[in-house]
Amino acid sequence: MLRPASAEQLGPRVPLEQAQGRALGTIWRLLGRARSGRPSANSLLGATELPPRKAPCFGGLWVGPVSALGFRLVSTVQATMATVSGITVVLNCKNVVYDRHWLAVEYIWVLVPYMTYDIYVMYLCHWHKSRDRGVAEEKHSLASVRSFLLQERLMVTHHLFILVVLTPVTQHFRGELGDFFVGCIFTAELSTPFVSLGKILMQLKMQDTLLHKVNGILILVTFFLCRILLFPFMYAAYARQVGIPIYLVPFRIPLHCNIANASLIAPQLYWFRLICRKAARLYSSSPAERSR
Repeated sequence: MLRPASAEQLGPRVPLEQAQGRALGTIWRLLGRARSGRPSANSLLGATELPPRKAPCFGGLWVGPVSALGFRLVSTVQATMATVSGITVVLNCKNVVYDRHWLAVEYIWVLVPYMTYDIYVMYLCHWHKSRDRGVAEEKHSLASVRSFLLQERLMVTHHLFILVVLTPVTQHFRGELGDFFVGCIFTAELSTPFVSLGKILMQLKMQDTLLHKVNGILILVTFFLCRILLFPFMYAAYARQVGIPIYLVPFRIPLHCNIANASLIAPQLYWFRLICRKAARLYSSSPAERSR
């Protein structure tokens, strides 16, 4: 008959957070071994814990390489859900003005908490990076929040615009019109999984691989199609629906629709310019130059 092991046989108990840290550290270093193709001294001998400055712990949530990977995966899952929801709405709304689909209304309640979560995650990452650089700012202090808002002002403004302006518009002020266009906006998330994958590959020091270059092309294509050409597509869809030339659409739709579209596309053009500049460096420079 089997008997349960005694405390002496099991050895000393390890605190839960320490055990989690060791497990995450082991996974991270195994990823490094798989990437390099051969085990290193660090991966074999130091795979029992995460470096304290690279993976500090607060309230059981790790902030470091492993957590950054988790944050990217969350973004990818949300972006995939948004894209699928958007495509479903677009394909089911034959009349771009009057047709309805329940996802155009209900998915907003997934997007709102995600945007709130994403702002907080960006703040946490900013605070920990600042601390690693030697900036002694207390977490959640006014100084750290001000520093975060200054550095990430465009992204925070984009998120707040969606939360404060677009959410009330899509849920209340538009009435029962325009589910098709809400679905189009959801599909703008198609590029996010590729952006997340690119950052994960850079985090794994795989920026010189073929996968990273192919992913860069996918970022350019999906970002251009779903965040830049998306707006002319929506204007063209409305023009086709009402039977007018596309250049007359801005003068036929309400002014606030044009303002909202301009506010959405402006940061996308800026980010696309940055992506193009980064792609030019990626495909024109040598690995040694890119590693500088």
